[in-house]
Amino acid sequence: MGYTIFRADELEFRAPARGDQRRGIAPLSEAMHAMRTNVWRLPPGARGGRHIEHAQEEIFVVLRGAVTLLLGDPAERVELTAGSLAVVETDTGQQLRNEGDAEAIVLVVGAPPEQGRAEHLPDAD
Repeated sequence: MGYTIFRADELEFRAPARGDQRRGIAPLSEAMHAMRTNVWRLPPGARGGRHIEHAQEEIFVVLRGAVTLLLGDPAERVELTAGSLAVVETDTGQQLRNEGDAEAIVLVVGAPPEQGRAEHLPDAD
């Protein structure tokens, strides 16, 4: 038996490896074997890179604030508020954005934990 507890007030956010450096990432994946998980902090105006995951299904859970997901090609705008979630299948274009006036916190889970099979796309705007 094993488990790891992550408390909201103890998460350590750092700058992402690439993309919009205003965002913060608290990686949780080290505690998992069959999926990848991160908590993202997005200040107003921040956005993730638009991409297609060819290996991972992903779920986005808005913990605080509101975000916009751009899904598909052409991109469809989907607004998510705190408590909302979206499941995104593989081979679906996606981009996470905070187009509001307040910080947003989003839990993103992907499975399987395979990396390196994403296709990066230009922004939809």
